[in-house]
Amino acid sequence: MIQISGVLFQPNENWKFDSIEKNIIGQIQNAPNIYSYYSLNEFLFEIKVRKNIIKSAMEMNQGQAEFTIFEYARCNPNYWQLTRTGGFLLRPGVRPAEAILDIYRNSSQYAFECATAIPIIYYHAILNSIGSSLFNRLFQNLYLYSWHTDTDLGIVTFYSNHFVPGDVVYLNNPDYHRTMPHFKGVNAVVLSDGKFFGHGFNIRTAEEMIQILNEKRKPNSQQSAYLTRLVTRPSFSYLARVTGWQSSSRAYKIQRPIVHHNNSSISYAQYLNYFFN
Repeated sequence: MIQISGVLFQPNENWKFDSIEKNIIGQIQNAPNIYSYYSLNEFLFEIKVRKNIIKSAMEMNQGQAEFTIFEYARCNPNYWQLTRTGGFLLRPGVRPAEAILDIYRNSSQYAFECATAIPIIYYHAILNSIGSSLFNRLFQNLYLYSWHTDTDLGIVTFYSNHFVPGDVVYLNNPDYHRTMPHFKGVNAVVLSDGKFFGHGFNIRTAEEMIQILNEKRKPNSQQSAYLTRLVTRPSFSYLARVTGWQSSSRAYKIQRPIVHHNNSSISYAQYLNYFFN
């Protein structure tokens, strides 16, 4: 169910939504909970960003970035400094938008694990949604490492039996083989056709991803990998407000501390646990 300014949403026949947008709207309308928006612009902004998350995931699927663990991470040194922990730190003087675009333009120079892939997809999608000028003002100090993100993404995670195209879900592999820690699970973008994209897994159904994970289990395992109920997404409403401010360049922005854990392919919920342990 969709509410805009407290009123049930009724599509306007004059709006020209494409098939992806119609699918997103349909999934939101069929959700068991209410999706409430302050304004029509906020609602349309979410649809736009969700669509671009899907497009960015599909574009990454077509690229040549390698799936690997932090120890073997790679990046283009013209745009990023590779840290000792396998993170990508934006080089001084480099525009954030150009650095994010380079990951897609020169993908063969990059290697990262599946958790890091999701913020890259988020940034790329938001860049395509708001343009480079505003993106550069919002995201001036990018650091790509696992689930570490700029606070303006406002990432939220929760448990649900319902997800919408553009969401990220997590497939868990509790009996993964200890020599292959990057197969302990996969973060996957929900596409609009019932399939998912996970870095290192390409575009597949959940069943196909589970089959791949099961092949990476320890010997004699009896516990299958499975699709969890964990759903992760940016705060679209907060992003809509931030991008709508007259001045998006703030003198000081509080950022979360960086947790270097060297633990590949974890969910956002697992990443948050490091703050409390």
